[in-house]
Amino acid sequence: MKILLFGKHGQIGWELQRSLAPLGQVIALDREGDGGLCGDLTNRAGLAGTIRRLKPDVIVNAAAYTAVDKAELEPELAQRINGFAPGILADEAQELGAWLVHYSSDYVFDGRGEKPWQESDVTGPLSIYGKSKLQGELAVARCSKHLIFRSSWVYAARGQNFAKTMLQLAFERDHLRVINDQIGAPTGAELVADVTAHALRAVQESPQLGGLYHLAAEGNTSWHGYAQYVIEQARRAEQPVRVAREAIVAIPSSDYPTPAQRPFNSRLDTRKLQTAFGLSLPDWQMGVDRVLAEMFERDVFK
Repeated sequence: MKILLFGKHGQIGWELQRSLAPLGQVIALDREGDGGLCGDLTNRAGLAGTIRRLKPDVIVNAAAYTAVDKAELEPELAQRINGFAPGILADEAQELGAWLVHYSSDYVFDGRGEKPWQESDVTGPLSIYGKSKLQGELAVARCSKHLIFRSSWVYAARGQNFAKTMLQLAFERDHLRVINDQIGAPTGAELVADVTAHALRAVQESPQLGGLYHLAAEGNTSWHGYAQYVIEQARRAEQPVRVAREAIVAIPSSDYPTPAQRPFNSRLDTRKLQTAFGLSLPDWQMGVDRVLAEMFERDVFK
């Protein structure tokens, strides 16, 4: 099996290079490309040419425009990368008869209520970023052999993420103010990559399993609860935590306005995924613990 992976240096893309390797040859590209191959999602002709040259059995798109607030200022770029480029990949994959794997976000929903979102629920993105991700989903669905995974609050030991930011602040400040009215499940890029590989193996034998799935760790918390958890784990690991437990203050989203509106309810119902592929997803704390242990061992905060 020949697998063409876009976005190799992203959080999910980096983990995919590991998880997909046992399935066959993985050709991983970043935006700069390699050996005349194009990995730049703004280059439509280059993308199409690369796919036609390599003729992969599977295309995995882990590249995306992820600057949620900045997207409000440059909607055309967000749309080009998240909306139009997946359509190019879908059309080329369809022509080849290849599988196309794509990643989306809970931001395609409006965040109302408290019930976990199901794949069949009506979408209603609140931001330019969310609208571009929904556009990408619709484009990918043009390919008859596709897997779309919606996830939430993705993190990894590699690169910047919420947990790392909170710990850096906890080492420097006496007080922290963290939003407590947005609810979701911190989901490790490692989990997303491993589930992707498992699903890809399954659809080779059972193509009817293709489609749209929600993929997130079990349980949920607020950003405030998430911050409290990672800081407490750092304290137990004898990291130089400066902020006291009682000084991590919960605040509403209205006290921290941002250019892009975030959904309050980012809970995702993963029963369809677990049933289809025979999976049991771990609690969110398990993945966070592993990433924190790795960051502490590597002394990433020094």
